[in-house]
Amino acid sequence: MSDLENQVLTSLRRIIRATYLHSRKLEKQSGLTTSQLIIIQAVNVLRDPTVSAIAHAASLSLATVTTILNRLEKNGLVSRCRSVTDRRRVIVTLTDAGAAICVKAPRPLQDQFVDRFNRLPSEQQNQIVKALDGVATMMDVKVTDAAPMPQSNESII
Repeated sequence: MSDLENQVLTSLRRIIRATYLHSRKLEKQSGLTTSQLIIIQAVNVLRDPTVSAIAHAASLSLATVTTILNRLEKNGLVSRCRSVTDRRRVIVTLTDAGAAICVKAPRPLQDQFVDRFNRLPSEQQNQIVKALDGVATMMDVKVTDAAPMPQSNESII
């Protein structure tokens, strides 16, 4: 293996390791997985969303969101109820415990990345986006259940 190949693979391992360590820290501090926190934050940002709105906002499949919501509801962090105006719609809301987790959850890893990324010149930002898209293509990554966590101050639908 060439030195350049080793450097690329080492960088990939560092990214994977940082993500893994942050996920463990998040789970230890909040008791939530990254996916669960993404869902809780989406519910917080969207204010009484439907399951499909959460799935869209978090770029997760309906099946994945439903499974996560089942666990969050079982743990008393969200509640689901039928809409009064349209009984076909299921509305998701945070419980007081879920709202408290939103406030005290650790800062997401991607927030730190985005802060640093935004300080880069736009040319360098574009190079990073192009390189990462290329890496994802080389790794045969398709559209997956992976999205940045929504921020409380941004519209995600």
